[in-house]
Amino acid sequence: MASANVQGYVLPPILDSTSDPPPLFDGTTRLYISYSCPFVQRVWITRNYKGLEDKIKLVPINLQNRPAWYKEKVYPPNKVPSLEHDGKVIGESLDLIKYVDSNFEGPSLFPNDPTKKKFGEELLLYVDTFTGAIYNSFKSDPVKEADTQFDYLENSLKKFDDGPFFLGQLSLVDIAYIPFIERFQAFLADVWKYDIAAGRPKLAAWLEEFNKSDAYKITKTDPKELVEFYKKRFLDQH
Repeated sequence: MASANVQGYVLPPILDSTSDPPPLFDGTTRLYISYSCPFVQRVWITRNYKGLEDKIKLVPINLQNRPAWYKEKVYPPNKVPSLEHDGKVIGESLDLIKYVDSNFEGPSLFPNDPTKKKFGEELLLYVDTFTGAIYNSFKSDPVKEADTQFDYLENSLKKFDDGPFFLGQLSLVDIAYIPFIERFQAFLADVWKYDIAAGRPKLAAWLEEFNKSDAYKITKTDPKELVEFYKKRFLDQH
Protein backbone atom coordinates (compact mmCIF):
# COMPACT_ATOMS: atom_id res chain seq x y z
CA MET A 1 0.00 0.00 0.00
CA ALA A 2 1.27 3.46 -0.81
CA SER A 3 1.97 6.01 1.89
CA ALA A 4 -1.41 6.92 3.30
CA ASN A 5 -0.63 10.46 4.28
CA VAL A 6 1.84 13.10 3.17
CA GLN A 7 1.13 16.59 4.47
CA GLY A 8 -2.44 15.63 5.28
CA TYR A 9 -3.24 14.19 1.85
CA VAL A 10 -5.58 11.20 2.16
CA LEU A 11 -5.65 8.63 -0.63
CA PRO A 12 -9.04 7.65 -2.11
CA PRO A 13 -10.55 4.26 -1.23
CA ILE A 14 -9.94 1.20 -3.42
CA LEU A 15 -12.81 0.01 -5.63
CA ASP A 16 -13.55 -3.73 -5.98
CA SER A 17 -16.17 -5.98 -7.57
CA THR A 18 -18.83 -4.69 -5.17
CA SER A 19 -18.18 -1.02 -6.01
CA ASP A 20 -20.29 1.09 -8.34
CA PRO A 21 -18.45 2.83 -11.18
CA PRO A 22 -17.77 6.55 -11.04
CA PRO A 23 -19.89 8.68 -13.42
CA LEU A 24 -17.88 7.63 -16.48
CA PHE A 25 -17.14 10.00 -19.37
CA ASP A 26 -18.70 12.97 -17.59
CA GLY A 27 -15.78 15.26 -18.43
CA THR A 28 -13.73 14.30 -15.37
CA THR A 29 -10.18 13.14 -16.09
CA ARG A 30 -9.50 9.92 -14.18
CA LEU A 31 -6.32 7.93 -13.67
CA TYR A 32 -7.17 4.30 -12.86
CA ILE A 33 -4.48 2.86 -10.65
CA SER A 34 -3.36 0.22 -8.18
CA TYR A 35 -1.44 1.65 -5.25
CA SER A 36 1.35 -0.93 -5.43
CA CYS A 37 1.91 -1.13 -9.21
CA PRO A 38 5.22 0.30 -10.51
CA PHE A 39 3.75 1.05 -13.95
CA VAL A 40 0.97 3.08 -12.32
CA GLN A 41 3.50 4.83 -10.13
CA ARG A 42 5.17 6.38 -13.19
CA VAL A 43 1.97 8.14 -14.23
CA TRP A 44 1.01 9.05 -10.67
CA ILE A 45 4.41 10.71 -10.08
CA THR A 46 4.11 12.59 -13.38
CA ARG A 47 0.69 13.87 -12.36
CA ASN A 48 2.02 15.05 -9.01
CA TYR A 49 5.14 16.76 -10.34
CA LYS A 50 3.02 18.70 -12.82
CA GLY A 51 0.69 19.82 -10.03
CA LEU A 52 -2.36 18.11 -11.52
CA GLU A 53 -3.81 16.63 -8.33
CA ASP A 54 -7.04 18.61 -8.86
CA LYS A 55 -7.16 18.01 -12.63
CA ILE A 56 -6.58 14.22 -12.71
CA LYS A 57 -8.59 12.21 -10.21
CA LEU A 58 -7.15 8.93 -8.87
CA VAL A 59 -9.43 5.90 -9.08
CA PRO A 60 -7.78 2.94 -7.29
CA ILE A 61 -8.80 -0.55 -8.47
CA ASN A 62 -8.44 -3.79 -6.50
CA LEU A 63 -6.51 -5.98 -8.97
CA GLN A 64 -7.31 -9.16 -7.03
CA ASN A 65 -11.03 -8.43 -7.10
CA ARG A 66 -11.63 -6.15 -10.07
CA PRO A 67 -14.97 -4.51 -10.74
CA ALA A 68 -16.53 -5.93 -13.91
CA TRP A 69 -17.40 -2.44 -15.16
CA TYR A 70 -13.71 -1.55 -15.44
CA LYS A 71 -13.11 -4.06 -18.24
CA GLU A 72 -16.56 -3.67 -19.81
CA LYS A 73 -16.90 0.11 -19.81
CA VAL A 74 -13.48 1.66 -19.19
CA TYR A 75 -10.48 -0.31 -20.42
CA PRO A 76 -10.99 -3.71 -22.12
CA PRO A 77 -7.35 -4.86 -21.54
CA ASN A 78 -8.39 -4.75 -17.84
CA LYS A 79 -4.97 -3.48 -16.71
CA VAL A 80 -3.75 -0.39 -14.91
CA PRO A 81 -2.75 2.34 -15.42
CA SER A 82 -5.30 3.82 -17.76
CA LEU A 83 -6.36 7.41 -18.23
CA GLU A 84 -9.89 8.56 -19.01
CA HIS A 85 -9.54 11.92 -20.76
CA ASP A 86 -11.56 13.81 -23.35
CA GLY A 87 -13.98 10.95 -23.94
CA LYS A 88 -11.35 8.28 -24.53
CA VAL A 89 -9.24 5.91 -22.46
CA ILE A 90 -5.56 5.24 -23.10
CA GLY A 91 -3.07 2.94 -21.39
CA GLU A 92 0.60 1.84 -21.25
CA SER A 93 2.68 3.70 -18.69
CA LEU A 94 5.45 5.08 -20.91
CA ASP A 95 2.89 6.37 -23.40
CA LEU A 96 0.87 7.84 -20.57
CA ILE A 97 3.68 9.80 -18.93
CA LYS A 98 4.41 11.41 -22.32
CA TYR A 99 0.70 12.05 -22.85
CA VAL A 100 0.22 13.69 -19.46
CA ASP A 101 3.34 15.80 -19.96
CA SER A 102 2.20 16.97 -23.42
CA ASN A 103 -1.54 17.43 -22.86
CA PHE A 104 -1.74 19.11 -19.46
CA GLU A 105 -0.46 22.28 -17.85
CA GLY A 106 2.48 22.34 -15.47
CA PRO A 107 6.25 22.25 -15.85
CA SER A 108 7.56 20.38 -18.89
CA LEU A 109 9.19 17.07 -17.98
CA PHE A 110 11.23 16.57 -21.13
CA PRO A 111 13.96 18.93 -22.35
CA ASN A 112 14.06 20.76 -25.68
CA ASP A 113 17.85 20.64 -25.83
CA PRO A 114 18.64 18.22 -28.73
CA THR A 115 21.53 16.45 -26.94
CA LYS A 116 19.48 15.88 -23.80
CA LYS A 117 16.44 14.88 -25.82
CA LYS A 118 18.41 12.24 -27.74
CA PHE A 119 19.97 10.79 -24.59
CA GLY A 120 16.59 10.87 -22.85
CA GLU A 121 15.01 8.83 -25.65
CA GLU A 122 17.88 6.32 -25.44
CA LEU A 123 17.34 5.90 -21.70
CA LEU A 124 13.59 5.48 -22.13
CA LEU A 125 14.25 2.77 -24.71
CA TYR A 126 16.66 1.08 -22.29
CA VAL A 127 14.35 0.94 -19.27
CA ASP A 128 12.74 -2.39 -20.24
CA THR A 129 16.19 -3.91 -20.79
CA PHE A 130 17.21 -2.71 -17.34
CA THR A 131 14.14 -4.05 -15.54
CA GLY A 132 14.13 -7.31 -17.52
CA ALA A 133 17.78 -8.02 -16.72
CA ILE A 134 17.26 -7.50 -12.99
CA TYR A 135 14.06 -9.57 -12.89
CA ASN A 136 15.70 -12.43 -14.81
CA SER A 137 18.69 -12.37 -12.48
CA PHE A 138 16.58 -13.23 -9.42
CA LYS A 139 16.69 -16.88 -10.51
CA SER A 140 20.45 -16.87 -11.19
CA ASP A 141 23.04 -14.24 -10.20
CA PRO A 142 21.39 -11.02 -8.97
CA VAL A 143 24.60 -9.44 -7.68
CA LYS A 144 26.44 -9.77 -10.99
CA GLU A 145 23.51 -8.42 -12.98
CA ALA A 146 22.87 -5.63 -10.49
CA ASP A 147 26.50 -4.57 -10.79
CA THR A 148 26.19 -4.36 -14.58
CA GLN A 149 22.84 -2.55 -14.62
CA PHE A 150 23.42 -0.09 -11.80
CA ASP A 151 26.88 0.74 -13.14
CA TYR A 152 25.15 1.61 -16.41
CA LEU A 153 22.83 3.97 -14.54
CA GLU A 154 25.70 5.49 -12.55
CA ASN A 155 27.58 6.24 -15.77
CA SER A 156 24.43 7.65 -17.37
CA LEU A 157 23.98 10.01 -14.42
CA LYS A 158 27.45 11.44 -15.10
CA LYS A 159 26.57 12.71 -18.58
CA PHE A 160 25.07 16.05 -17.51
CA ASP A 161 26.26 18.01 -14.48
CA ASP A 162 23.57 20.70 -14.20
CA GLY A 163 21.54 18.70 -11.66
CA PRO A 164 21.31 15.30 -9.95
CA PHE A 165 18.99 13.70 -12.51
CA PHE A 166 19.68 11.80 -15.75
CA LEU A 167 19.18 14.85 -17.95
CA GLY A 168 20.30 17.32 -15.29
CA GLN A 169 16.82 18.45 -14.26
CA LEU A 170 14.05 16.02 -13.38
CA SER A 171 12.43 14.47 -16.46
CA LEU A 172 10.26 11.60 -17.62
CA VAL A 173 13.42 9.48 -17.74
CA ASP A 174 13.83 9.61 -13.95
CA ILE A 175 10.13 8.95 -13.49
CA ALA A 176 10.30 5.91 -15.78
CA TYR A 177 13.08 4.31 -13.69
CA ILE A 178 12.33 5.24 -10.06
CA PRO A 179 9.42 2.82 -9.34
CA PHE A 180 11.55 -0.17 -10.34
CA ILE A 181 14.71 1.07 -8.65
CA GLU A 182 12.66 1.59 -5.47
CA ARG A 183 11.64 -2.08 -5.58
CA PHE A 184 15.04 -3.48 -6.60
CA GLN A 185 16.77 -1.46 -3.89
CA ALA A 186 14.57 -2.94 -1.14
CA PHE A 187 14.67 -6.51 -2.45
CA LEU A 188 18.40 -6.68 -3.22
CA ALA A 189 19.23 -5.19 0.18
CA ASP A 190 16.98 -7.58 2.09
CA VAL A 191 17.75 -10.86 0.33
CA TRP A 192 21.30 -10.42 -0.99
CA LYS A 193 22.56 -7.64 1.33
CA TYR A 194 23.35 -5.68 -1.82
CA ASP A 195 23.37 -1.87 -1.56
CA ILE A 196 22.67 -0.39 -4.99
CA ALA A 197 24.10 3.00 -3.95
CA ALA A 198 27.40 1.71 -2.53
CA GLY A 199 30.28 3.06 -4.62
CA ARG A 200 27.80 4.93 -6.82
CA PRO A 201 27.70 8.53 -5.58
CA LYS A 202 25.59 9.79 -8.50
CA LEU A 203 22.93 7.14 -7.92
CA ALA A 204 23.01 7.86 -4.17
CA ALA A 205 22.45 11.58 -4.84
CA TRP A 206 19.68 10.76 -7.33
CA LEU A 207 17.85 8.63 -4.76
CA GLU A 208 18.34 11.24 -2.05
CA GLU A 209 16.88 13.96 -4.27
CA PHE A 210 13.81 11.87 -5.12
CA ASN A 211 13.20 11.03 -1.49
CA LYS A 212 12.93 14.73 -0.60
CA SER A 213 9.90 15.13 -2.84
CA ASP A 214 6.30 14.76 -1.67
CA ALA A 215 5.28 14.27 -5.32
CA TYR A 216 7.23 11.01 -5.19
CA LYS A 217 6.88 10.07 -1.50
CA ILE A 218 3.07 9.89 -1.63
CA THR A 219 3.38 7.18 -4.29
CA LYS A 220 5.86 4.92 -2.48
CA THR A 221 4.95 1.45 -1.27
CA ASP A 222 6.09 0.20 2.16
CA PRO A 223 9.48 -1.49 1.51
CA LYS A 224 8.52 -4.45 3.74
CA GLU A 225 5.45 -5.08 1.56
CA LEU A 226 7.58 -4.86 -1.58
CA VAL A 227 10.09 -7.37 -0.23
CA GLU A 228 7.38 -9.84 0.81
CA PHE A 229 5.67 -9.56 -2.57
CA TYR A 230 8.94 -10.13 -4.43
CA LYS A 231 9.90 -13.07 -2.22
CA LYS A 232 6.62 -14.79 -3.01
CA ARG A 233 6.87 -13.96 -6.70
CA PHE A 234 10.53 -14.80 -7.33
CA LEU A 235 11.74 -17.02 -4.49
CA ASP A 236 8.56 -18.97 -3.66
CA GLN A 237 8.97 -18.02 -0.01
CA HIS A 238 5.83 -17.68 2.08
